[in-house]
Amino acid sequence: MLLSRGLGALSAVLVAGGLLAGCAQVNKAPVEDRGGWGSASTTRVDPSTLPGAENAGKPGYYTVQPGDTLIRIGLEHGQSWKDVARWSNLTNPDLIEVGQVVRVVPPGAAVGVQSQGTRPVASTTVQPVTLPPAGSAASTPATAPVATAPTSAESAASSAGGDASGLGFMWPASGAVIAGFNESTNKGVDIAGKAGDPIVAAADGRVVYAGAGLRGYGHLVILKHNNTYLTAYAHNQKLLVKEDQNVKKGQKIAEMGNTDADRVKLHFEVRRQGKPVDPSRYLPAR
Repeated sequence: MLLSRGLGALSAVLVAGGLLAGCAQVNKAPVEDRGGWGSASTTRVDPSTLPGAENAGKPGYYTVQPGDTLIRIGLEHGQSWKDVARWSNLTNPDLIEVGQVVRVVPPGAAVGVQSQGTRPVASTTVQPVTLPPAGSAASTPATAPVATAPTSAESAASSAGGDASGLGFMWPASGAVIAGFNESTNKGVDIAGKAGDPIVAAADGRVVYAGAGLRGYGHLVILKHNNTYLTAYAHNQKLLVKEDQNVKKGQKIAEMGNTDADRVKLHFEVRRQGKPVDPSRYLPAR
């Protein structure tokens, strides 16, 4: 009896120790951590047996990498994760495997050519929010982007029907910019503010993601504006929109917070065909 009790106590100590060791390894993930909801399984399997293997390397398809999620794959290819799941005939969007091949362009679409942007359906109940001034300068929602020389990629997008000038991006928050765009370390701009400050849609669009499933972004909203441009709004304390909802430019979509961040701020990204671009090229001067 005593031996049995002693072994039971020892087992309990070993289990508790294992749990504590596991917890000690949990760290707060940075923005570029690729983990999160629906992370790809890393179980070793023969890639040729995975769904979509016959399309590996073909234009318009993507091979799942370790740590990928369907949400991130959609963001990095300028698509809704739901569309990627549907185009790829995924029976369980929560489960993808490393080496699996998914479709990231619509069936029948010409890869590399952007079609004319689609206009979201207007809502008749939207009341745009007028943001307060940022510092001493008024934050005016101009209808044209900053007059800067376009890059060759942007010129190509314009000729292919992907011009952003018709979107008329506005600032999504009125605070000061505390971190600018850097292609390697910051995929957007960080805007300061107070908890609960309004976050508004930078342009008309459709909500393709609203949730906290992308590690490093906290409570996140992603809007699709046309076939070329997405915008992302991260670290919110409260989300006010749902997926597949159409929103208008200036509509309040979230409240500023510090979820998965070191301080209260908005991390704002503009993505062209899924690739991060400098938001200051598209936002009006303050």
